[in-house]
Amino acid sequence: MDTSATGDSHPSETFATSATLAVAVASADGVLTHWSRGAQQLLGYSASEAVGRPAAGLLASPLPGAAREELGSPKGWAGSVVLRGRDGRPVECRLRVRSLAGDDGRVDWLLQAGVERQAGDLDEAMLLPWSFDQSPFALAIYDTEGRFLHVNEAMTRQLGASPEELRGLRITEHMPDPLFEDPQRSVERVAATGEPEQLENYVRVPGEARPHAWTSHFTPLKDPAGLVRGVQQVALDFSEQHAARERMALLNEASRRIGSSLDVVRTAQELADVAVPACADFVSVDLLDAVLQGDEPAPIPAGGPLVLRRAAVRSDLRGVVAVGEPARYPAASPTARCLATGRAVVHRMVDPEIAQWLAEDPDRAAWVSRHRPHSLIAAPLRARGTNLGVVLLTRQDPAAAPYGPDDLRVAEELAAHAAVCIDNARRYTREHNTALALQQSLLLDGTPAQTAVDVAGRYLPAGSQAGVGGDWFDVIPLSGARVALVVGDVVGHGIHAAAAMGRLHTAVRTLADVDLAPDELLAHLDDLVIRLGTEQERADVPPGELGATCLYAVYDPVSRKCSLADAGHPWPALVTPDGSVDFIELPTGPPLGLGGLPFECVESELPEGSLLALYTDGLIEASGRDVDTGLSALRTALAAAAVPSLDTTCDTVLAEMLDQRPTDDVALLIARTRVLDVGHVASWDVPADPAIVAEIRAKATAQLHAWELDELAFVTELAVSELVTNAIRYATTPIQLRLIKDRTLICEVSDASSTAPHLRRARIFDEGGRGLMMVAQLTERWGTRYTGTGKTIWAEQPLPRPPAQALA
Repeated sequence: MDTSATGDSHPSETFATSATLAVAVASADGVLTHWSRGAQQLLGYSASEAVGRPAAGLLASPLPGAAREELGSPKGWAGSVVLRGRDGRPVECRLRVRSLAGDDGRVDWLLQAGVERQAGDLDEAMLLPWSFDQSPFALAIYDTEGRFLHVNEAMTRQLGASPEELRGLRITEHMPDPLFEDPQRSVERVAATGEPEQLENYVRVPGEARPHAWTSHFTPLKDPAGLVRGVQQVALDFSEQHAARERMALLNEASRRIGSSLDVVRTAQELADVAVPACADFVSVDLLDAVLQGDEPAPIPAGGPLVLRRAAVRSDLRGVVAVGEPARYPAASPTARCLATGRAVVHRMVDPEIAQWLAEDPDRAAWVSRHRPHSLIAAPLRARGTNLGVVLLTRQDPAAAPYGPDDLRVAEELAAHAAVCIDNARRYTREHNTALALQQSLLLDGTPAQTAVDVAGRYLPAGSQAGVGGDWFDVIPLSGARVALVVGDVVGHGIHAAAAMGRLHTAVRTLADVDLAPDELLAHLDDLVIRLGTEQERADVPPGELGATCLYAVYDPVSRKCSLADAGHPWPALVTPDGSVDFIELPTGPPLGLGGLPFECVESELPEGSLLALYTDGLIEASGRDVDTGLSALRTALAAAAVPSLDTTCDTVLAEMLDQRPTDDVALLIARTRVLDVGHVASWDVPADPAIVAEIRAKATAQLHAWELDELAFVTELAVSELVTNAIRYATTPIQLRLIKDRTLICEVSDASSTAPHLRRARIFDEGGRGLMMVAQLTERWGTRYTGTGKTIWAEQPLPRPPAQALA
């Protein structure tokens, strides 16, 4: 039924002094079809007794003549009448009659009656309309088609229209903004289903200058038969609660999004991204240069201009300063003042302080004039008592309220959280740069002078979250034209891991100079790691964190033999000249630092031109692969990357194995083996007879002549004489002399004794003791290495330069 018919007054005007309000509906022919509880209270008839009776039968006296004329008008008729109660008594009351147009075109009559009372003689029914009109909440009643029937004073203020202007209109007809389509649909659904609804929205109503947060309750209005006759709306302004909830949500979002990385610039940008558009239209983050470099910022001079660097900005508007450029602020600017005092400030653009600042800053004055912000907040970024920079927030939207104390508190909390995250990133940057510089200084820088292998290596630090680790590799020239290849991985990341790697790297070089076998060298390294773990300067490292893995290999280009020992490290890969790829199976020893367990050495003969690939676990475990999958991928990558250039091979392998920045450090060392053929090596077995020394010396001199190294004959004859004589005199057989022409001339004398020779200073009248001293003085370097069958004493001389180089 359409209940949108209008009358000359609303119920509060007609029945302001009525104690009992009776409502009934009559069909077009005057037969009652509906009967309210109020009507029963007024006349005594129940609904079953009244419905179906002629409405005129309730009149104790006929209607005035003017009533029949006004009944046909849209306003209907209202006046005093006398009705007859069920008990026959006359009831004087105020009656209002108006037409109701039904959906099917049928016209019914709405009858409203109330007993007249004297002003001051009130009951509950008289308070109802007053309660509606005087409620502090905005109230509205709609018909079943969603049109306004009645609104109270609070609602008229919000909607900016009188009840007469609103009556008969839909919500969207009065407020065509799409945001009001939701409440219109709620009214229609409640009218159709009879089920209440609740709606929250954030809109600007015509009676308000700015948007407010509203929660609206829509409830159906039903007659005694349960039919929906209308819908009531109660609208509550909960802008303060909404603002508090929004502030809490913003801070929660900030704690989730700001600080997702350990990158200073990215963290600053996250601060700007969180603040726009939630609490600002333009945000800039300016930091001190020292912060961006990871250094400790120096104190800021008071009273002078401020120079920062723009780290981040978020806005649809172009700022005065681009990201990465210096941002200069006069001493009177809010930015300089808040950083000097350590307190955030809030201003409207009409404040005298802003006028003073802009008078000294024409570029920003032009920006303000062009974009017309109405308020700003400048908040310092301070962490652990250190100034890091400033975040500046401005509002341009004229519909948004200027910044106030609540906004200032939110900005302070955002700045405080972001400052801690930026400082963490700064401290990480400092540690990362230090560790990376330390590590790079210890890694292989160029190819060391040796001819046993061609080498190329790569080191990739982990992504920023993990930090620099303790991976390293090295190529160490050894005596006898041999070379040591080593790769290691210290547990952990950061400066501690890099420092531990540096100590292990130095220890490996020192032990390699002693010419220890691979298994013995790892045993010494194991002891060193155990000592490092117990030293006082590493007391801040949790127990058991210090550990390392290592693979140590020694290749001899004369014999083509490679000796390897492993301490918990992945096996090396071998690519033979025919292109096949395999992994050299080694007895895997325990990682360094466990102690008490032995290491084993394996010897393998390698074809000339073989590729030996040593790597750390970051290469095979990248992209979430397990070890077996990683080894299979490495096998495939090496097979496809076997090209003459080792640098190209390294790059190709890394490109195949790593599809993104690794989460762990990656070290890769690839060596191609070379061979010293018989034309570069000469050897003689030496009997234990002092008389043979002259013959051996002559053979060595003849070999030098064949190699066109006659310039080295004198020193070589002396070295051969002294080393062979000492071996015959003090050592045991078998004794062998070997000359190797490599990048130097190497003279080696091997015997079966393990007694170490040593230099001593001979006295004036001593007949011996000067030979080894002369060898040490006349050769470039000398030393002793021990083997499974004895020892070898060796001495090296540089080869003479070719004539063209000598003339140059």
